[in-house]
Amino acid sequence: MNKDFGKGITFKYIKNDLPSGLVVFLVALPLCLGIALASGAPLFSGIIAGIVGGTVVAISSGSPLSVSGPAAGLTVIVLNAINQLGSYDTFLLAVVLAGLIQIALGFLKAGIIGYYFPSSVIKGMLAAIGIILILKQLPHAVGYDKDNEGDFDFIQADGENTFSEIINSINHVHPGAIIIASISLFILIMWERPFLKKYSFFKIVPGALLAVILGIVINEWFKMSKPELYLSGEKLVSLPVANSANEFIGQFTLPNFSAFGNYKVYVVAITIAIIASLESLLSVEAADKLDPYKRNTPTNRELKAQGLGNLVSGLIGGLPLTAVIVRSSANVNAGGKTKLSAIIHGVLLLVSVIGLATVLNKIPLACLAALLLLVGYKLAKISLFKSMYKLGWDQFLPFIVTVVAIQFSDLLKGIGIGMAVSVFFILRNNYKRSYFFQKDKHSEGELITISLAEDVTFLNKGSIMQTLSHLPENSNVVIDGSKSHNIDLDVLEIIHDFKNTAELKNIKLELKAIPEFTGLAGH
Repeated sequence: MNKDFGKGITFKYIKNDLPSGLVVFLVALPLCLGIALASGAPLFSGIIAGIVGGTVVAISSGSPLSVSGPAAGLTVIVLNAINQLGSYDTFLLAVVLAGLIQIALGFLKAGIIGYYFPSSVIKGMLAAIGIILILKQLPHAVGYDKDNEGDFDFIQADGENTFSEIINSINHVHPGAIIIASISLFILIMWERPFLKKYSFFKIVPGALLAVILGIVINEWFKMSKPELYLSGEKLVSLPVANSANEFIGQFTLPNFSAFGNYKVYVVAITIAIIASLESLLSVEAADKLDPYKRNTPTNRELKAQGLGNLVSGLIGGLPLTAVIVRSSANVNAGGKTKLSAIIHGVLLLVSVIGLATVLNKIPLACLAALLLLVGYKLAKISLFKSMYKLGWDQFLPFIVTVVAIQFSDLLKGIGIGMAVSVFFILRNNYKRSYFFQKDKHSEGELITISLAEDVTFLNKGSIMQTLSHLPENSNVVIDGSKSHNIDLDVLEIIHDFKNTAELKNIKLELKAIPEFTGLAGH
């Protein structure tokens, strides 16, 4: 397969990309609104960010499956920044500047950092997001919608946490929501059964679309025949409705360019640029791992695309955006093949706010909860945990620590903790494998060869020093650096210092391809 498959815009796979774009749209719609609400920003700002992420970013990005939009990980930062800067339009200037910073980072090739996240941590992030989706959507599935859709942190905006919210939902179960969620989940599961895929209807019509349509129909029937089961108010999608063109245009906000002299704007801009860039790089890396065709996203181009997206979003009143793993995984699971699916989702968001808001506001959140529950299950399958465990503790421990840490903090903190554990194992293995040395007992006078690895750094000082100090007296020792491309200055110093010790212990030492200690480390 061509390595560039899916990175450009093509209509070749429209039969896959159209239904997947629709599914992503249904997932993104309530999340855009929920994140805007959690951020203390106008509801329409979340939709703007979703539209820009689905059009501007998708078109300019090199990722075939990643989908961008407003990010739950930025809600606290956005909320505090709006309060700190005093107005939303001043905050928009910070978003514009953040976009420019990201574009600069792309040209400076800072995207290379995306290649340094271990696979175990990325897989841990995916599993953690899956578990969070399940835990966060359970209350919505039973009709308890007090907390908004965009709040993915363990400690929620309303003071509750993930588990207390589930407990609270038990006392506020709504039978109508359970019926709609159960029917929707049944449709979504059945739609993927192989025996149904033989029929063209099940290939063409997305199960998510049918689930949503049935959810609306059932709820409208409840309204007429079973009022006690009817879902209304906060239990439905709440899209801003514009009654005229002027009212629609009035929902866009321009940045306050007069705030250029406010240093706080630059602090917020740098913060958003760094966090949004890290979250985007993590998300595209995760999307690449989910991609059945294993395509690789050019990370520097991704930074430029995200920067352009934030620049445009900030200029017209939208929230800051990132690549988002929830939308991206929904795209993969729905069978998306190319970036056209992300673009379709962005176009649908635009169309929805222009002319479909009244209809979309009839969608029960319980229906969308079923869709996200299935996405969560696919990200956190038991088989993933089993396969990671079989790889050994070096892989499993960073994986499981990342999963747990994200559950009880947030995405970036959890990733940081997982990275710390992963780095520990890297250092531990590096400490062990800096050289090859047979540790069995040696007879007096026997030749002992210590072969150094390709790259020997200061991290290997301790193990090499310990080995040299325990070499038996009256032995013949060869320290072989012929396979080494680099020997750190600290290690060279230890080896050359050992010459004196060797003489005292009557050790015959031969240094093979070991540079002289001249103050320069290298080979």
